[in-house]
Amino acid sequence: MELLDAHLVPAVDGVAYGLLLFVVAAGLSLAFGTAGVLNLSHGMLYAIGAYTGAELSDGTWGGLVLGFAAGTAAAALAGAGLSAATVPLARRGHLAQALLTFGIALAGGDLLIQFFGADELPVRVPGALDSSVHLLGHRYPAYRLCFIAMAVALAAFGTWVLTRTRVGAAVRASADDPQMLAATGHNPRAVHTGVLAAAGALAGAAGVLGAPIIGPGPGTSENVLMLSLVVVVLGGLRSLWATFAAAVAVGEVQTLGVSVLPDLAPYLLFAAMAAVLVFRSRFTEPEAHEERGPSSDPVSRLRRLLAARWENRPRAAAPASVREAAAADPGRFGAWLRGAGWRQAVPLLVLLGVLFALPGVLDPYSISLAGSALALGLLAVSVTVLTGYAGLPTLGQTAPFAVGAYATANLADAGWTVGPVQIVLSALAAAVFSAVTGPAVIRARGTTVLMITLAVGELTSAVINQVKSVTGGADGLVGFPATRALWGGEGMTEERELYVYAVVVAVVAVALTLLVLRSPAGKLLTGTRGAEARMRASGHPVGRYLLVAHICAGALAGVGGSLMVTVQQYLSPADVGFEIAAFALLAVVIGGTTSVVGALLGAGLIVFTRDWVAGSWPGHGPLLLGALFIAAVYLLPRGLAGLRTVAGRPSPAVSPGKVAP
Repeated sequence: MELLDAHLVPAVDGVAYGLLLFVVAAGLSLAFGTAGVLNLSHGMLYAIGAYTGAELSDGTWGGLVLGFAAGTAAAALAGAGLSAATVPLARRGHLAQALLTFGIALAGGDLLIQFFGADELPVRVPGALDSSVHLLGHRYPAYRLCFIAMAVALAAFGTWVLTRTRVGAAVRASADDPQMLAATGHNPRAVHTGVLAAAGALAGAAGVLGAPIIGPGPGTSENVLMLSLVVVVLGGLRSLWATFAAAVAVGEVQTLGVSVLPDLAPYLLFAAMAAVLVFRSRFTEPEAHEERGPSSDPVSRLRRLLAARWENRPRAAAPASVREAAAADPGRFGAWLRGAGWRQAVPLLVLLGVLFALPGVLDPYSISLAGSALALGLLAVSVTVLTGYAGLPTLGQTAPFAVGAYATANLADAGWTVGPVQIVLSALAAAVFSAVTGPAVIRARGTTVLMITLAVGELTSAVINQVKSVTGGADGLVGFPATRALWGGEGMTEERELYVYAVVVAVVAVALTLLVLRSPAGKLLTGTRGAEARMRASGHPVGRYLLVAHICAGALAGVGGSLMVTVQQYLSPADVGFEIAAFALLAVVIGGTTSVVGALLGAGLIVFTRDWVAGSWPGHGPLLLGALFIAAVYLLPRGLAGLRTVAGRPSPAVSPGKVAP
C-alpha cells in the first residue's frame, strides 16, 4: 500500500498521458493501416491543433469549445491536403511517402514557429478545471481527470464510427478491397481523403485537449510522432484495443517508469518496439516481399522495371562479366572499355577534379561546409549500399555513424590523434556494432526495416544522452586534441588542411566501396536484392550476404562519423540524430538509390541548403530543407542517376548489369 500510495499520482498521470497518445496513435494507425500512408508529419498535425487551441484559449468554456472546433478542423484540412500530396506517390511505396511527409513536417513546423513564435504557448483552461481535487488522499489536477474522461469518450466514439456505421464499413473496405468498394458506388479516392482528414482531426483534437499536458512548442511534434510510432508498432494495426493497451503502457513508462526505473526508462520504449518488430519479422518469409504489386517500395519497383529491360536488352550491349567478355572477344571488350567504361568513369573524374579545386575558390567557412558534406556523403553512401544494393531501406544508419564519431573523439582525448589510426579503429567499432544489430535488421523487409532501424537509432540516441562519461550527454564533446594527418605531423586546425584530409579519406573510402560493389561479391548482393527467392533456391546464403553488407555499410558509416569529428572538431547529439538519418536517406533518393556519386552529390546539396542558403535567410533552415525533401520526391523519382541515358537505354547508373559509380 505504501508503494501504491507513493506512486499513485505518476500512475494516474501515465493513464492520462497514455490516453492522449492513444488518440494521436489512432489517427496514425488509421492513416497507415487504412489509407496506406506512412505519415511522418502526424506530429505536426498534433501541433496544429495544440497551437490553435492554445491561441484561442481564454480561460472560459467558450474558448475551450472554440479552440477544440478550430484546432480539429484545421488539422482535418491539413490531413486532407496530405491526401492530395500523397496520391501521386501511391505506386511508389512507403519510402517516398515517408520522405515527403517528413519534408512537410519540417516545412510545416517552421511555419508554425514563425506564426506562433518559438516559445511554448501558455494554455488557459476554465476555472473549474484549473484546480485540484482529492484522489485517494492526494491532490490531483482536475483538468487531467477531465481529460481522461474526454479521451475515453473520444476513443469510444471513434470506435463506434469505425465498427458500427456505414462510414466505418466503407473505410474498412477501402483497406481490404478498394476494387469492391468502387463496385458498390463509393469513390476510393474520396474515402482515402476522408480517412486522412479523420486521422488529422484525431491528431488535432488530441493537440487541443492535450495542450495543457504536452504544451505546444519547438520539439513537440517530433516527441509526439516518435511516441505514437512506438504505440502503433506495439499495438499493431488490427485492433484498437491492442493500440489502447499499448498507449497506456507507453504512458506509464513515460511517467511511472521514470520514477520507478529512472536508469532503464529511456531505453524501454524503443527496445520494446525493436523487439516486437523483430519478433514479427521472424514469422514472415522474406521471399514473399518480392511478389508485391504496384504498392511495393520504390526500390523493389525500380528493380522489377530494370530487370524487365535487362532481359529485353541486346546481348552485345554490355558484357555481363568483364572476365568472360574479355575471354570471349578481346576486341569487343576493348571497345566497350573505351566507350561505356570511360563514360562511367567521367562523373568520378569530374567530381574528383571539383573537390580538389574547391579550396582555391571558396572562403574558409565554405571549405569547412564542404568537409562536413563529405562526412555526410560517406554516411549517405553507406545508406546507398543498404537501400539500393541490399534492398534494406534504413533510418538508423546514424547509429554506426555515431559509434565512429564518438570513438574518434574519445581516441583523440586519450592521445590517439593519428588520422589513419582513428579511421581504422572507428570503422572497426562501427562494424562490431553493426554485426551485433545486423541480425535484428536483415530478416525484415520494406517498412519493417525502416521501423527497426529507426528504433536502433533512437536507442543509440538514448545511450548517448545517458552515458555522459563517454559522450558528454546533451552537451556533447569539445576541446579534444586535433587530428594529425600522419605520424609525426602537427594537429590539423586550418580549414584547408582539414578539407584536404577529408577529401583523401573520402576518395579512399569511396574507391574501396566501388571496388567491392563491382566485384563478384557486389554482384551477389545485387542478385540478392533482385531475385532473393531464386538465390535462396539456388543454395546461396542470402542472410549471410545481407549481414556482411550491413557490417561493411556500418564500417563505412563509422568512417564518415570519424571524418565529421575531425572536420568539425566538436560533436553533439544533434549531429547523429534522427534528422541526420533522414538527410542521409534523402541524399540517396536525390542521387539515385544505386549511385555512389549521386549520394555524394545529394549530401552536398543538403549541406549547401541547410547551412549556406539558410545562412542567407536566418531562421528558415527547416523550411528550406522541407522544400528540398518535397522537390526531390516529386521531381527525382529515380534520382539524378535516373536522368542519365545512353542511346535511349537505361543509364549505366541504374542498370542491374553494371554498378553505378
